[in-house]
Amino acid sequence: MSDSPVLQTVDLGFQWPTVDPFLFCVHHLDHYPAGNADQGPVASLAGRTLGQDFEGIDGWRMYHGQVVPGFPAHPHRGFETVTYVRQGLVDHSDSLGAAARYGRGDVQWMTAGSGIVHAEMFPLLDRDGPNTLELFQIWVNLPAADKLVDPHFSMFWDDDVPRHVATDGGRVTVTVIAGRLGDAEPPSPPPASWASRAEADVAIWHIVVEPGGSWTMPPAASEQTVRTLYVFAGDGLSVAGAGIASRTGVVVDPTAAVELAVAGSADAPVEILMLQGRPLGEPVAQYGPFVMNTRAEIQQAFEDYQRTGFGGWPWDRDDPVHGLDPTHFARRP
Repeated sequence: MSDSPVLQTVDLGFQWPTVDPFLFCVHHLDHYPAGNADQGPVASLAGRTLGQDFEGIDGWRMYHGQVVPGFPAHPHRGFETVTYVRQGLVDHSDSLGAAARYGRGDVQWMTAGSGIVHAEMFPLLDRDGPNTLELFQIWVNLPAADKLVDPHFSMFWDDDVPRHVATDGGRVTVTVIAGRLGDAEPPSPPPASWASRAEADVAIWHIVVEPGGSWTMPPAASEQTVRTLYVFAGDGLSVAGAGIASRTGVVVDPTAAVELAVAGSADAPVEILMLQGRPLGEPVAQYGPFVMNTRAEIQQAFEDYQRTGFGGWPWDRDDPVHGLDPTHFARRP
């Protein structure tokens, strides 16, 4: 290990670099305008590449949506998605017939396992606007032995996600999505998840350090753990005394207690997403929405999807949304 707990830094783009067992992480922040009767934006869509709109024109994207922004029906196999929504709403629909509306602090943890088709749409319910959406989606790999488990999803409602608040050195709030922190113990991950194993040392924390605040992050449980801090908002952060710019990823020594501090002169809090876990150390073969261990298993995934549709699609459209009632819910098959 280096004498400094800061082992590596990297600039963050739209999709953030990740380390095993994490496969993918992206931070969506879209400042949608008012919504229309179809729950899409009250705005012209001219000039956008509909079906593939990722340019961020006027501060928002339709993604793969044509009417409602979001990601219409698409398949997954062999890994998990963790979707943490800070602002706005997400409508989930899947090939098993399950549905959910969640957001504003809620987390969905979905095990794709043997295969599932799902849609993730972003309904714009406020007719007066704005309809800001902010979420993180994180892909977590599954061990080879569990890649073909039955699909499953868990909802962690906002009230059930614990917050660890430290005030000794200025206010610091840690939202604990996975991996216990002191007395803050989050809901259990799905049963087949790598994160459900204590030896995996998986943690997902959202850390907010107010100006003038500081907090010493405790060491991880294992020196084999990889711990990455993604600084996605705010300026003035130091990590163990080293200044770190916004939009930077920082890999730190997992065996060290690392001090995070924000200068009192900062204009706003600094926000950090921390991902940590012990690597699976297994071969990864990935093609688009399928993550397996060998190319032959990827080919089998395509063949299975073409043959079965991973259960078919029980909805009358590829981009279903769940009405105008903003109430959060989860309906399983």
